[in-house]
Amino acid sequence: MTDVKTPVPEATDAPAAKPERPIAWPLGIAGVVLLVVGSFLSWSYDGQILNDLSINFYPGGLQILTLIGAVLSLVLLLAEKGPMTRLGAWLDATLGIRTLGAGLSLYMVLILVAIGTESDGLINVNPGGYISLVGALLIAVSGWLLPLRQLRDMSEARLPGGIEILTIAVLMAAVLFAAAYALGLQDAWSFILCLVFIAVIATALFRTGTMTFVSHVGQRHKKVLTLAAFVVAFLFPFTQNGSDANMSIANQVLIFGATAMGLNIVVGLAGLLDLGYIAFLGAGSYTAAVLSNSAFATVGWKPPFLVVMLVGAAVSATLGLIIGTPTLRVSGDYLAIVTLGFGEIFRFSMGNLDGNNGPNLTNGPNGIPGIPDLQIGGFNFGDEHSLAGIELGRFSNYYFLLLILIGFVILVFARLNNSRIGRGWVAIREDEKAAEAMGVNVFGLKILAFAVGAFLAGLAGTIKAHQDAAVSPDQYQFIESAFLLAAIVLGGMGTIAGVLLGATILKLLPEKLRFFSEYRLLMFGLLLVLMMRFRPEGLVASRRRQLEFHEEDEELAVEVEEQRLAVGEAQ
Repeated sequence: MTDVKTPVPEATDAPAAKPERPIAWPLGIAGVVLLVVGSFLSWSYDGQILNDLSINFYPGGLQILTLIGAVLSLVLLLAEKGPMTRLGAWLDATLGIRTLGAGLSLYMVLILVAIGTESDGLINVNPGGYISLVGALLIAVSGWLLPLRQLRDMSEARLPGGIEILTIAVLMAAVLFAAAYALGLQDAWSFILCLVFIAVIATALFRTGTMTFVSHVGQRHKKVLTLAAFVVAFLFPFTQNGSDANMSIANQVLIFGATAMGLNIVVGLAGLLDLGYIAFLGAGSYTAAVLSNSAFATVGWKPPFLVVMLVGAAVSATLGLIIGTPTLRVSGDYLAIVTLGFGEIFRFSMGNLDGNNGPNLTNGPNGIPGIPDLQIGGFNFGDEHSLAGIELGRFSNYYFLLLILIGFVILVFARLNNSRIGRGWVAIREDEKAAEAMGVNVFGLKILAFAVGAFLAGLAGTIKAHQDAAVSPDQYQFIESAFLLAAIVLGGMGTIAGVLLGATILKLLPEKLRFFSEYRLLMFGLLLVLMMRFRPEGLVASRRRQLEFHEEDEELAVEVEEQRLAVGEAQ
């Protein structure tokens, strides 16, 4: 890596915050060796537990993950003191070793607990499990004994263009592997342990500064990163071996993500709190249902699906205008209450349009079942198709269609965000009175935000109706609007990657953690509380949001850095 500005002294020349203990580095190497040796030995006496970890010299899935953690720990140790010290001048290897050591120790403890819980106790844990645990603990101790060092600014790190593009490709391949492996796990404990491991690795990469470098690489190669992300998404169905269950979850994630992107315009850009947004998704779904060939459809007009999509989106946008025009004169809590009421009015209205309490349009509480699969030209989305010798079922067909939809939604959001309209929305969100004083058409832009957001949700709803093969009022309850809003807050308001990540987490985890059916909402609430405490700007936040939430932290970091430099000069 080379510098583009004034060279900064090497990390090894910077004064250490505390004296280096000679035993720290060998202790870490010993931990890595024990972790590798233990992973090749049997962990469990019972082969039916955790997808069989009972065979010596034949690592199972969770043991392979441990080996990955060991390799990453070794790389950081060699960057701290060894042949890779040039890399250690940029990466915070010490923090990474500490994180990996603590995280892998927790991971191993949970594995031993899982083996003991699923069998007759810890007596069924074989020596390999304990050896790996000791190895993880030694890595953690080594990390705490190693000193912190002065590092270079990762924003100045550069690699040849081809290697940077290769870095993006490797990262996207790792994401595809992790998603395919995690979704393929049917055992509850195995899935939880896989999530813990992914969280440990991700945290370590962030703390070393690796993800900062990747972020700058992504900024320099935006088109390559976008293309790589869509290639990974396109290849995902080919990793599922025709699993309809996993593809159904993936489709729900895409629908949820596309809808959340529409709400992101209203909440993330314009700063308008909408608690009834699920109604716009429902309007698109009901429009597609009544215009379908279902035996329960009540409208005789059966246009092509592309027309149905436009009609459904237009109906949703119209509802956005209807609800927005009288209610956007209020703000804050009052706007939230009004939009919440609109969502409930929509749900009850769909239940009352049954021919008794109103016109027979939606078949009342029974909804409209029997919606046939889409057929565009000669392609029927309900049939299985083969591509490159791999069978793609019904849900895979809808997945590709939803992938096109979410690409369009992202394009619309990005263009609006970078336009004059987007800057006007941000100005309204920051200070409505100041924006109005500067000549921004506050009311018009608010109405536009509601209409565009509703339009995008309506598009997603038209596809959802055919994929689910039925619509009913109970699909569009308030809790769904709350989850959409939570996805934006969790991922990062006003961002694209953050909202998609938040939508994935909030849609994937409840599906895979059904054995926690009684505690899922409790876990969800705890997750939000922890997010608000430790990262209120979201998982993937814009620089503006980070400065808003952590201005005091930034000032404190500067003061601490100045104190460290002063202490170093004194020494």
